[in-house]
Parts: sequence; C-alpha cells; structure tokens
Amino acid sequence: MQRGQESPDVVKVRTLPVQVAAHLTRRIVSGEIEDGRGPSELDIAREFGVSRVVARETLKVLASLDIVDVAQGRRVVVRPPAEWDYLSPLLIEWLPAELVGELLQELDQMRVLLEPELAAMAAVSVTEETLERLRNEIGRMAALEGDPNAYLEVDHEFHMEICRAAENRILDRIMYSARWLGTASRRITNEAPAALCKATADHTEIYEALVARDPDRARAAMRKHLANNSTLLAEKQSKRS
Repeated sequence: MQRGQESPDVVKVRTLPVQVAAHLTRRIVSGEIEDGRGPSELDIAREFGVSRVVARETLKVLASLDIVDVAQGRRVVVRPPAEWDYLSPLLIEWLPAELVGELLQELDQMRVLLEPELAAMAAVSVTEETLERLRNEIGRMAALEGDPNAYLEVDHEFHMEICRAAENRILDRIMYSARWLGTASRRITNEAPAALCKATADHTEIYEALVARDPDRARAAMRKHLANNSTLLAEKQSKRS
C-alpha cells in the first residue's frame, strides 16, 4: 500500500474523546448549537458521563480541527464553518454526505487550478528514475482496471510522483494533505462504466508528454484528464442529489 492511503476495509478504532468530538461536530453542523457558544468541559462531562480528562481531550480534538477555540477562562467558542480543517480525514468522516459532495467539487476546482501547472513544471525537471516509476505505475493501472480500490492507490501515487517531480515542496504538501478527499473523489469517479480504462489512457498521455519533456503538452494532457474526472464527478453527484 502506498504511503498515506488507508484500506477501505480497515477497522477504525476511535478513542472516547474522538467519539464525543464526532457527536458534537455533527450537532454543530445540524444547527443545534446556534449562538456560537460551545459546550464547556463540565457540560461535556455531565452530558456524556465522561471524566473531565476525557472532556478536556474532546475539546483538544475539536480545537485541532479548528472547529472551536478555547478562550481564556475556558470559554468555548464555535468557529465559523469556513475556517474548519476540511483536509482532516477525521472531519470528513463526520460530515453529512451532501457537504462532502460540495467539498469534492471544491477539491476538483483546486486540482484543475494546480495539477496542469504541476505537470508542466514536472516536464522540465523530471528524472529518468521518476519516468521509470511512472511507466511502472501505468502498467499496474492497466492490470488493476478490474479492482477500483487497488487502482485508486496507484492513481494517487502517479499524481504524487508528478507533484514531487515539479520540485515545489509547498505544492507537494498541499497535494498530499488533500489525499483523503482525493481518495473519496476517486471512489466516486471510478464507479462509472469504463472509467478506469479511460483513466489509464489519460495517464498514458500525461506520461508520454513528460517523456517528451514538453510542458505545453503535459499541461494539456493533465487538463484533459481532469476535465474527464470533472464530468464524471458532476454526473455522479447529480444522480445522488
């Protein structure tokens, strides 16, 4: 398994503070907490029958996701939803499906903005070693077209190889941090008939542009690939709405 990827079959064991934080987050999203004032340690301890230590850790979890601020005097303030850490896999687990759908559309917008330029940058600086890895990953994709879960892991690594080849550490971390949403998006687009066969062809075009060390061609090939993904994602989302 490639780095950062989590098997869909993995058993997720969540600590008690995380479980309580999930419950509170869903309550905030549903609008049950409207005045911006979050529950205190004491409120959490009393409502959920947990210790003050667990309550304190719950607030730390929420604060780490930028959902709340714990001000001086222990006053808990709910932060605006626009400021939450939507790149966290924990938060994505807790959000309703319609909100996750919106985030996937926004991720798609981000990829369209960044990845064609990353491909163009990579075409200038890509090494023979990276090209060899990309060639091997395309071979693996072709062999995994009947296994969408395994395919998406190789797909993710293909794009990260290109990102690393662009030699921009900030963009690399942005792309890597978005991997959980990227996995969710790929699971949706991979469901379409013949989607993986088409994706393999798209990736091959990108690879060939990199081999040619042609930035314009690499940019165009990545843009075409992402446009195909955008179409599939929009179609899937419209059917689910």
